[in-house]
Amino acid sequence: MTGHVNLAYDYPLLGAFWTMLWVFLWVVWIFLLVRIWMDIFRDDSLNGWAKAGWSIFVLVLPFLGVFAYLIARGKGMGLREAEQAKAKQQAFDSYIRETAGAAKPSTMDELARLSEIRAQGDLTDEEFRRAKEKILR
Repeated sequence: MTGHVNLAYDYPLLGAFWTMLWVFLWVVWIFLLVRIWMDIFRDDSLNGWAKAGWSIFVLVLPFLGVFAYLIARGKGMGLREAEQAKAKQQAFDSYIRETAGAAKPSTMDELARLSEIRAQGDLTDEEFRRAKEKILR
């Protein structure tokens, strides 16, 4: 081997910390860009031209665009996020109510079905009485 080999002890501990810091900052920066892009397109109060303008501003001058967006519309980002979370929770709750309600037939339907079975002669009077008490509880 004639070439120089970089071993782990050739990389100082402070260099490793700096590398981790830069990686962390890049991840935070990408997360911030994604959040701002999501907020731009989620906001219903912005018209198409405003969305296009903010998008171009953030794309062409990313640092200035992100900081300007956070200063100008940062407070609204949290409100829009909370509204979306609330809307999702309400949709989920209504879905659960509909699903749970659809699975259980009403008491009147069960009693009518039970009366039909009794009228066909498949249930005795004692079985009908016990089933009726069970339904009405």
